[in-house]
Amino acid sequence: MTPASIGRLLIGLGILLVIMGGAIVLLGMLPRLPGDIYIQRKGFTLYVPVLGSVLVSLILTLLLNLLFARR
Repeated sequence: MTPASIGRLLIGLGILLVIMGGAIVLLGMLPRLPGDIYIQRKGFTLYVPVLGSVLVSLILTLLLNLLFARR
């Protein structure tokens, strides 16, 4: 690998980390959706964001299809 390709790889990984960090911060502020599973017992909490995961998957699928659509 050349120094230029390593530099591009590091920049790409940095951008990816910033995007992932922003998503974690934003998702932490979202309310629980009606389709999410939330179980709270003594000393135990389980949260499974089912509907949130489906929505994120649909949005990412649409965006990626728009970005990489073959013309």
